[in-house]
Amino acid sequence: MTHEPPERLNIADVFLDARVREGRGARVALRTDTGTFSYAEVQVLANQFAHRLAQAGVEPEHRVLSALPDRTEFVGALFGALKLGAVGVTRARAVVTLSECAEAYRVAARDSRFARAVLAVDDEGFDRALAASPTELDTFPSHRDDPAIWLFSGGTTGRPKAVIQSHRSFAYTTECYAKHVIGYAESDVTLSVPKLYFGYATGSNLLFPFAAGASAVLFAEPASPEGLFERIRRFRPTILVNVPTMINRMVSHREAAAQDLSSLRVCTSAGEALPVELHRRWMERFGVELLDGLGTAEMWHIFLSNRRGSVRPGTLGTVVPGFEVKVCDEEGRELSVGETGWLWVRGGARAIAYWQQMDKTMQGFRGEWYVSGDLVARDAHGCFTYCGRGDEMLKVSGKWLAPQEVEGCLLQHPAVAEAAIVGVADANGLVKPRAYVVAREQRAGLAEELKEFVRQRLEAYKHPREVLFVESLPRTHLGKVDRGSLRRG
Repeated sequence: MTHEPPERLNIADVFLDARVREGRGARVALRTDTGTFSYAEVQVLANQFAHRLAQAGVEPEHRVLSALPDRTEFVGALFGALKLGAVGVTRARAVVTLSECAEAYRVAARDSRFARAVLAVDDEGFDRALAASPTELDTFPSHRDDPAIWLFSGGTTGRPKAVIQSHRSFAYTTECYAKHVIGYAESDVTLSVPKLYFGYATGSNLLFPFAAGASAVLFAEPASPEGLFERIRRFRPTILVNVPTMINRMVSHREAAAQDLSSLRVCTSAGEALPVELHRRWMERFGVELLDGLGTAEMWHIFLSNRRGSVRPGTLGTVVPGFEVKVCDEEGRELSVGETGWLWVRGGARAIAYWQQMDKTMQGFRGEWYVSGDLVARDAHGCFTYCGRGDEMLKVSGKWLAPQEVEGCLLQHPAVAEAAIVGVADANGLVKPRAYVVAREQRAGLAEELKEFVRQRLEAYKHPREVLFVESLPRTHLGKVDRGSLRRG
């Protein structure tokens, strides 16, 4: 969608109502452990949620918080709020949650000047009122630049920032990435590791399949290799929405060799850098094309991606049509091929601002461009390589070190299941790399063995001066390694 979208644009209409108008209301939209739901049934549920929210006092531009697991009600509540012209955010006028969590939200609401209602799904009274609500509703004619959903940045090194995204952004990236890179089709079935509150999954496992008239698999519990393998057998998805941590767990599973992933035509990876070694192990084990890519909450979704049939492991691929990406120095001057610098990106999915953070808004949003905190390099083929977050890069012995490079090296060692590198000051105040390792086996001398393993493969200054073994790595609300916690720890 490189052309200007219509002025009146509500994504509940774009992604849901339009499928029913097209005559696809009977097609399966959602697949769950308890049954399937058609587009017409999801539309009815969304309309009923909208009526209940309106009765609770929600009006256009009011905020609604959906605190639900990945269930049909999450989808109904989200589209219901959007249909009213409301915004999915925090500091909400109304909260939709499970009955078991409702009391905690009611207590919080007593001290809030904003929350007026807590709607408890699975509560007998609410469910009865919802079922009795009208099944039809005229979707509010939102402006394309009205706020639609607030997204929160990953927060791997600090407090997450609230990113205000518009209706335009969701429609734009669906056209550019979902349709022209992945090629979502009506016959697709999607299955996602990240949950719907993560912008990556909001697109890849809800809006993108809905735009194509496809169907999405939903399940409430956290993803596990066992659960994914079982649902792949049951639902036979064609698109798996994945992250490096789960890719590692899947290829390392003791029953991985017995799994049939032949229904999948593609698997995507985002959220963290995908090491070359992990890509190799995935292809060797499962043979399903694995597309690494990069997106941000500030541009909503993926704008750099590998392509089917032309994957370059270790890279983020090339620019998604409809976006422009350049590599710049500290002064904003574009750098040459092969040089590492700051990622600048522009396209029709740029966010409005950060909520209540004008200094960061002015720093990150510069006219049409969003200036990311990510460091990248572009090669002669137009492929981009991720070099790390600027606030994660380490200056060791006067040279820059990207933690992901050392982590990828450590993963090549058969005793390493997971690894994370952070910088720690030594007795002289100089920053040195420290490795936190989840080991497949513990044995005497393994720490020194891993140090030497890195020294033999990378420049000497990059090897970890310390190796600490842990049961698991701390993670953020989006499942990324929490490096800030490791540094403090």
